[in-house]
Amino acid sequence: MSLYDIPFDAMDGTTRTLREHADEVVLVVNVASRCGLAPQYATLEAMQEKYRDRGFTVIGFPSNQFLQELGSNEAIQEFCSLTYGVTFPVVDRVRVNGRHAHPLYKELTRTPDADGKAGRVSWNFEKFVVLPGGEVHRFRPRTLPDDPAIIDLVEAHLPR
Repeated sequence: MSLYDIPFDAMDGTTRTLREHADEVVLVVNVASRCGLAPQYATLEAMQEKYRDRGFTVIGFPSNQFLQELGSNEAIQEFCSLTYGVTFPVVDRVRVNGRHAHPLYKELTRTPDADGKAGRVSWNFEKFVVLPGGEVHRFRPRTLPDDPAIIDLVEAHLPR
């Protein structure tokens, strides 16, 4: 099964895949509302605003695997909307590590980061840039969404 065909649930209960974004640059991020890195939501939203019309989207995957996410989809949606004005899709909660990790994360975590390390998600706000065609680039949580390495990669793969 292709990365683009792995189903995940949206907060509205519908099933989605990355296939609907196959021609876009997608930034997949495991998010958590009560994490010290949550201010990254603001930068993710700024990127969504800046690049959305050129074929870019952020997709937030809430995870309580590090015990820092709110207890319901409604609470997560309210937090994202009221605190950071998030307009990008934030989907149903997933596990990102372990035996019960979501299949999308099982596939994404095979990708090594810049230091050549693949495997487990280390913390909230780990980023995976999925380019058109399915090539994946991985950035660890403390790499800010607007880090030049991410921005250069995104801009290089968007139409002018």
